Amino acid sequence: MNLDTREPVEENLGVLETAALLRELTAGLLDVTDFDEALGRLVRITRAAVPGVAWCGFTTLRAGEPVGVAASDPRLAELDDLRHGPDTPAMSAIRRREMVFSADLSLEDHWPAWTRHAQELGVHGVVAAPVDIDDQVIGAVNLYAGAPGALSARRQLTAMLLAEHAGLLLAAVRERARQRALTGEQDATLLTEGVIGQAIGVIMTQRGCPAPEALQVLRSAASSLDIPLREVADRLVATVSRPREG
Repeated sequence: MNLDTREPVEENLGVLETAALLRELTAGLLDVTDFDEALGRLVRITRAAVPGVAWCGFTTLRAGEPVGVAASDPRLAELDDLRHGPDTPAMSAIRRREMVFSADLSLEDHWPAWTRHAQELGVHGVVAAPVDIDDQVIGAVNLYAGAPGALSARRQLTAMLLAEHAGLLLAAVRERARQRALTGEQDATLLTEGVIGQAIGVIMTQRGCPAPEALQVLRSAASSLDIPLREVADRLVATVSRPREG
């Protein structure tokens, strides 16, 4: 008896492809703190990793207003922005909070103006999936095909999993950016604050280094000694202020 094993093999390959994509995205965005840079990496990695996807884009809204796009090919970036108004796959996905899909744009009667222009640019299929990032920012990841039928049902599943994973990764990027900004504000305060500011001045004089580097030296000392930053600063200032014995 002959058994057709092609479908299980294709399903297994699809699982492996998706797992590899999510792993690569995680590695690529793990240490990023700039949101625009994160979007750029996301669309480039996705385009390269998903078979059948010729281009990838991302549409972003903050508090309901468009704030930017990212595209694996700048030539197609306009397909992800809102110059076509709300009548686009990305906005349909965001508005309906569900994935939208067209395997062959020549048969599509939604988004007429957008569809005509997409075809002129060589796009023949699209999957757009909504991405929830945080309470202020939402978006859509958009996968484009250069040939009709290239975006199979398996690619739709990939898009759905990609959108969910991207939301988590991008939320983490925004949180790291917030923490970095907060740390920067704290550092600015510490540079001029009492004994810590004095200790930073001492280190700058001794090492000939700028204030941020001196602060990091002070922090490293506090970490190595396992004592509070202010206590390290107190000790340093007391040491240099102590009269030398003649």
